[in-house]
Amino acid sequence: MAFRVLVTDLDNTLYDWVEIWYRSFTALLETLAVESGVAFDQLVEEARVVHQRHGTSEYAFLVQELPSLLRLSPGDDLVRRYARAIHAYRQARTASLRLYPGVRETLCALRARGCLLVGYTESLSYYAGYRMRKLGLDQLLDHLYSPADHALPRGLTPEQVRTHPAEHYAFHHTLHHHLPAGTHKPDARVLLDILADVGCEREEALYVGDSLLKDVAMAQDAGVTDVHAAYGVAQHREGYELLRRATHWTDQDVARERTLLERGEVVSSHVLVNGLHELLEQFEFAAFTAPAAV
Repeated sequence: MAFRVLVTDLDNTLYDWVEIWYRSFTALLETLAVESGVAFDQLVEEARVVHQRHGTSEYAFLVQELPSLLRLSPGDDLVRRYARAIHAYRQARTASLRLYPGVRETLCALRARGCLLVGYTESLSYYAGYRMRKLGLDQLLDHLYSPADHALPRGLTPEQVRTHPAEHYAFHHTLHHHLPAGTHKPDARVLLDILADVGCEREEALYVGDSLLKDVAMAQDAGVTDVHAAYGVAQHREGYELLRRATHWTDQDVARERTLLERGEVVSSHVLVNGLHELLEQFEFAAFTAPAAV
């Protein structure tokens, strides 16, 4: 059977999100520690609280909300005061932001065969969109499904935050859809809703992701052919340990993951060991034809 739709996770499936996060977050906090005198570990603890408040571990306004910095410089413009730290963050992010080898070529090959390419991520809209644009994925994915953004800090508008015209932040090819608030992997209903939205039968779709507990389990529960991107697994790495310490995960998130673990070992139906390009070796793909409008 030839698959006509590929639904793919983004983080640690198309690129190494943990490495991007670790390098940039470490650069930010190490520079902040030097310039403020606040210990690195203290900044990590405070960052976790801020991240949980906003539901993301890559909150763009972190510097402005760290309690230690606010106490040291009440009323100061913290963005200006700690500009070197923010610059270090951006430099490290740029240096580590790249697709895994073979991803671009694989997606281009699938597009050439007429496949519909769909991204599904739990990263918030702005942060997912930034990586999509910088990595050229806007030219490759037909659809992206992600949560909406967190609210801006009080008193700020998008126009005040943006450093480029509004069109700079828009996709030119990918259609970006926001998921309902409170939806999480591995809820099979979300994947089934995505397939229904693009007009795809589950038998036509292939789903690939790096998490056995979230991606693979979700696809299996939805009756969609699952593929484990084993090359993206990062839980054993140094960067993931820091992520655990600074994560936005709440107690409810931890409890949900514990429930997933208790369900037992998840065994994937198919595995990609070295990269996304192995999809082309393991499966047949064909052109997708959208259903006629009623």
